[in-house]
Amino acid sequence: MLLTLIISTLLTLVELNCENLFDTRHDPSKQDLEFLPDGSRHWTPYKYWEKLNAVGKALLASSDELPDLVALCEVEGDTVLHDLTRRSLLRNAGYSYLVTESPDVRGIDVALLYRPVRFRPLCYDYLTVPPLPGMRPTRDILYVKGRVVSGDTLHLFVVHAPSRYGGELPTRSHRLHVAETLKAAVDSIGMSHNIVIAGDFNDYADSPSLRYLSTHRLRNVTRQAKGRHGARATYRYEGLWASIDHILATPSMARRVAEVYIGDAPFLLETDEEYGGQKPFRTFSGFRYHGGTSDHLPLVARFRF
Repeated sequence: MLLTLIISTLLTLVELNCENLFDTRHDPSKQDLEFLPDGSRHWTPYKYWEKLNAVGKALLASSDELPDLVALCEVEGDTVLHDLTRRSLLRNAGYSYLVTESPDVRGIDVALLYRPVRFRPLCYDYLTVPPLPGMRPTRDILYVKGRVVSGDTLHLFVVHAPSRYGGELPTRSHRLHVAETLKAAVDSIGMSHNIVIAGDFNDYADSPSLRYLSTHRLRNVTRQAKGRHGARATYRYEGLWASIDHILATPSMARRVAEVYIGDAPFLLETDEEYGGQKPFRTFSGFRYHGGTSDHLPLVARFRF
């Protein structure tokens, strides 16, 4: 009798909006003056390194094993990624990274951390989202094609859509524009492939941009994700839990989902004095330094290959 042994491997992807992870040096081409030691936020080297180590701790605590892939939003360029992967608590984790260089006026970018022993990039690109009338330049979308340890090919997009600043309705078309850009990129690859989109969409699961993507067969695999310590979403606003971070996948990739959850380790939460319950322990409360990690919680998806 011939026995076939099938060994599966789990690939862990974590998405996190880092809440303004800036370095302390001025980039003359960007509006980053508030995140300088003498800026309005008094962003000192001490606070910067505390923040880097807090982000590293959040990622290490998000999974029992070291995450294979980490999609990061709100990071200021290459210097921050170098310090995070080479000089923070993550320095021995062996991560490499890819980061965009976006036209965002503040210098905010998106990035992908990856473990070369588990994921090998084959190519990557930056997808620019041309601004609509009245829309500020926004973050590029990071695209990476790579091979996972099983030998399968995986296509990844990391996105940080425009915010709702100025009102949800006036800015709705901006986020729909990003969704249309993503849909066109996915179509160019083909829906039959293993494709994952992760990031901060600044929209909820039932918002027009996410509904648009779902009507084109992209599945929101983290829609029902919950935390293990009480978090019901990745974000909390005025006492209400709701996720604006999402991980989407093509049908072939959605079938590989083994587990999804929110990384809500207790040190990432604090008591919500105004509305009761708990909320993410953020770095800033307005312009006042608060000392936490981020106003978002990590979002985790594990895929079986």
